[in-house]
Amino acid sequence: MLSTRLTSELVQFVQEVDSWEEAIKVAAEPLLKKGAIEDKYIEAMIHNVNEFGPYIVLMPKVAMPHARPEDGVKQLGISLMVTEKSVSFNEEKTANIFFVLAANDANNHLVLLQEITEFLSDQEKVDALSVSKNYEEVLKLLGGDLS
Repeated sequence: MLSTRLTSELVQFVQEVDSWEEAIKVAAEPLLKKGAIEDKYIEAMIHNVNEFGPYIVLMPKVAMPHARPEDGVKQLGISLMVTEKSVSFNEEKTANIFFVLAANDANNHLVLLQEITEFLSDQEKVDALSVSKNYEEVLKLLGGDLS
């Protein structure tokens, strides 16, 4: 499911961004363009980090910005952004892999989350993703079909 949901227009490679707020905005842009989320969803993700801290940094290198379905999700979606230069949330938490998750209800995204969790449990794949430069490399890591 993850490799079929992360189509090429939902994956971005960026050299660097100025802040974690900009990282969330840029990483979410493909979902906004696709119509999966509204602008207010991006603002909710930023607000949540400001309110609760960088809880979206799941592990070194990896962040998963998200908010509640009622904050502006129109349909289930996921986007991915890989930055060349790590983005700092605070002294201890940085990331350069951003999986933006947009869940349109409380249960629909669970399979997607399970696949992301499984992927993240393989440190070699996470390390390879953190330095990937193109969609084909990402698709190969996610076990997708290039044809």
